[in-house]
Amino acid sequence: MSNQQTIVGHKIKGIRESKNLSIEEIAERSGLSIEQITSIENDQNLPSLGPLIKIARALGVRLGTFLDDNDELGPAVCRAEEREQKSSISFSNDATDARKHMEYHPLAQQKAGRHMEPFIIDINPTENQEFNLSAHEGEEFIYVMSGEVEIEYGKQKYTLKEGDSIFYDSIVKHHVHGAPGKSAKILAVVYIPF
Repeated sequence: MSNQQTIVGHKIKGIRESKNLSIEEIAERSGLSIEQITSIENDQNLPSLGPLIKIARALGVRLGTFLDDNDELGPAVCRAEEREQKSSISFSNDATDARKHMEYHPLAQQKAGRHMEPFIIDINPTENQEFNLSAHEGEEFIYVMSGEVEIEYGKQKYTLKEGDSIFYDSIVKHHVHGAPGKSAKILAVVYIPF
């Protein structure tokens, strides 16, 4: 997990420096604070997808650029046994919400030029039920493989059980988490227009 965090922070910093952009410029372009960007680059905080998408846009790259392993141009096959052996990515939703974690298992890291990010996500139960909703460009599709999840979407709350799915515009503020005291496993596909 920490290796993947280091890779993401290192890649963001490397891309920023290769484009001769300052942290201040990325903060202004992304709407994030200088402190947030610094903590991400220094591997102190790996944020949720929303801030990573804003950084990707500010840098003019796809979100997948931060997660890419290879540059496969053909189909990307991810075998179950390989997915289980690879380290997952843990995104804490904010420094203040650090107890809330979801473990992301990327399914297409080796696919170059992609606009969709498919993940299997293990959602751990949390006692804290006050979440910071986030928004970003694109769309999301979630299919519940096991357990029970809640999706706060705008002013609505949706509870999904095994076999249920939801598709929504991610420009609306939202948050995905386990139902109170419950864990879940979901398939999530995030589409980000580029």
